[in-house]
Amino acid sequence: NLMRLFFRALRSFVKPEGIVKVSSNMGAVGVRYSYIIESALENEFIHVETLPFLEWRLHRYGRSYGDRRDAYKRPGEGQGYNVQKAEADMVYTFEYRPSGNVLPRQKLRLPPTFKTIQACPDGPFQNLHGEARRKLAKELYHRFLTEVSGTHVG
Repeated sequence: NLMRLFFRALRSFVKPEGIVKVSSNMGAVGVRYSYIIESALENEFIHVETLPFLEWRLHRYGRSYGDRRDAYKRPGEGQGYNVQKAEADMVYTFEYRPSGNVLPRQKLRLPPTFKTIQACPDGPFQNLHGEARRKLAKELYHRFLTEVSGTHVG
């Protein structure tokens, strides 16, 4: 959802043939490269290049976490976020090529309902019953809602 909304918002002010670069870690689980590429294409941004972050001309800039922690701290030299180091970051370059057609509404993925999560028969729920199952379902449901709202949980 984050990348779909990001690229849709960019359409409002990026000029045709404008370039957008997005960096993500190869080990990222929240914003995988496939989400970035698919979201860009859905919004008429064509993928033109991928390169390792450390080969990018601006690789010395101060990396950020990309969430609310940026207000009070940044990763220091040699540090990473959840073992995500600059050596594993990739930079994806896109060019905006609008077709002139009206695009369909964004297909946002909604989180599962609390009832669906609580009824899950496998994974961490496999041997849980009663209040323990309800508590875990509530925690996961809250996390899903937090993530879908754009608030990072890190």
